[in-house]
Amino acid sequence: MSSHAQQARTLVEALPYIQKFTGKTIVVKYGGNAMISDKLRRAVMCDIILLSLVGIRVVVVHGGGPEISDMLKKIGHESRFVDGLRYTDETTMDVVQAVLCGKVNKNLVAQLNRLGGQAIGLCGMDGQLFQAEMLDKKYGLVGRITGVNPEPVENALTNGYIPVVSTVAQGMDADTAYNINADTAAAKLAAAMGAEKLILLTDVRGLLRDPHDEDTLIHVVHTYEVPELVAKGVISGGMIPKMDCCVDAIAGGVERVHILDGRIPHSILIELLSDEGIGTMLKKED
Repeated sequence: MSSHAQQARTLVEALPYIQKFTGKTIVVKYGGNAMISDKLRRAVMCDIILLSLVGIRVVVVHGGGPEISDMLKKIGHESRFVDGLRYTDETTMDVVQAVLCGKVNKNLVAQLNRLGGQAIGLCGMDGQLFQAEMLDKKYGLVGRITGVNPEPVENALTNGYIPVVSTVAQGMDADTAYNINADTAAAKLAAAMGAEKLILLTDVRGLLRDPHDEDTLIHVVHTYEVPELVAKGVISGGMIPKMDCCVDAIAGGVERVHILDGRIPHSILIELLSDEGIGTMLKKED
């Protein structure tokens, strides 16, 4: 088959998916290697622009752990982690806010714009998008989201922009900003917006029965199976809080949550617009 015929077939295969998702909201949590590698970042940005151009309302939520660590190192401030969460003192919070809401957010916006998209950057303090209170003193200025106001994001989408959201929240219990886990923020925003899908880009194939064997990928997980998979140790370590976010999003009304490998170029398009599912999909019982 000629490459042109193959391209045409691919487009025809994508059509029912485009028809299904046009006008629907999809929240993409962007992070990991897909954020660090130039090639992968470009692939993700192109996917997002394409989805936006075919009428899908795409919202990007990002963290920026490596950049925060780099900046803390530059100023000679040690990164410390408690239970896998970055301990956030006031100096760290200043850096988190500057790096996430500034450098990382604006670089992503600029890259989307350069590639022909129309992006606008928001942080959790804009329009009180994310409201939070202190999670626990032992983590410092790490917040627990108490409220979400999706209006700034909705307004951006209505006006034809791709909203790019950094995960810093406005403190409701103190005059401070709070550092928020990006998976949690994406899940809360997806639920507040009644999103059709939440996509979490990660550095793994998805959920594996055997973490050392990528051929043991579990394609579909129902939310009621999660406690048993945790008990069996299939879901362990950093995948536990990720899965908790997925379950919360579905409980909040999100139809499907996908854990995708951001190391595969165009994994978002392959998952959304083709017959081939490549990650782990979470859903309620059939």
